[in-house]
Amino acid sequence: MSDKNLSRSISRRQFVAVAGAAGATAALAGCGTTGDDAAQGDAQGASDSASGDKTKISFVLDYTPNTNHTGIYVALDQGYFAEEGLEVEIVQPPADGADALIGAGGAQMGVSYQDYIANNLASDQPMPYSAVAAVIQHNTSGIMSRAEDGITHPAAMEGHTYATWNMPVEQATVRHCVEADGGDWSKVELVPYEVDDEVSGLRANMFDTVWVYEAWAVQNAVVQDFPYNYFSFISIDSVFDYYTPVIAANDDFAKENPDAVKAFLRAVKKGYEYAVENPDGAADILCAQVPELDSDLVHQSQTYLAGKYVDDAESWGVIDPDRWAAFYQWLNDNDLVENKLDVNAGYDLSFLE
Repeated sequence: MSDKNLSRSISRRQFVAVAGAAGATAALAGCGTTGDDAAQGDAQGASDSASGDKTKISFVLDYTPNTNHTGIYVALDQGYFAEEGLEVEIVQPPADGADALIGAGGAQMGVSYQDYIANNLASDQPMPYSAVAAVIQHNTSGIMSRAEDGITHPAAMEGHTYATWNMPVEQATVRHCVEADGGDWSKVELVPYEVDDEVSGLRANMFDTVWVYEAWAVQNAVVQDFPYNYFSFISIDSVFDYYTPVIAANDDFAKENPDAVKAFLRAVKKGYEYAVENPDGAADILCAQVPELDSDLVHQSQTYLAGKYVDDAESWGVIDPDRWAAFYQWLNDNDLVENKLDVNAGYDLSFLE
């Protein structure tokens, strides 16, 4: 997806399959260097702990900038990083994704997902990185469809097409929801996902149902006045209330620079708290930093997320160990990972104050 299309809906398929393909070689406006530049030099500077009086941290996004990232941009714009003695560069991911860059130490911190971390932990040679804070407290993804089709619950997907990106965890999640609702998964027709904008795909009848994030695709439907139906995965089974997205840190960097990681999270926590208290102002900051974004969509999405960053948690960033473990146990039970997971691995809340 090109910069001109940043206003389009951002799909789960895009996050999984092509994260970073849109701009790994382009610096974000006013925010730093490219992912490649970060890999070559920023890790060295951060490991040395300081550049002048400030500690340097290269922070890699998971995808093109959106409202999941608002707290990062607010912290940059409002000087929260500077107050903590940090020099933070926000970079876009390389073609192989943010996780690879964080794990290799090319970026010290960045955005990931609990399921990405699961795939890493279950691999034969896991990379050293862990979640250190939750960006959004609950999973806000689910299935969207045209209102006229009446697909208001998973079993109603029978006899309709579902846009798939052919990932085992993805299909297992949707299948579980359909069958838990009494439906027959074999009666759902899978079609390849081939568009960047879920609303446009539904309008064109390219598919009948699609996995989306409520904060972006559903809000895009609202902005476009497109009649839709939507149900969330967590309304079907709480096991899907996993953490997506999270802030992750390279384990070696965190071990050697714990104060820097704590300082980063203090600044970002203030950024997301700002977005909670002042969603329109936070949206303005994001749009100023990334002017290619659709302002109406950003403001709509930001208003929605103001109630989701913290939600029912005691404070921003915390991770519930039971919810984390429940999802990993589900992956183990359904043989969806290469090697069995330690259900309590992959996150470290010791840096979050």
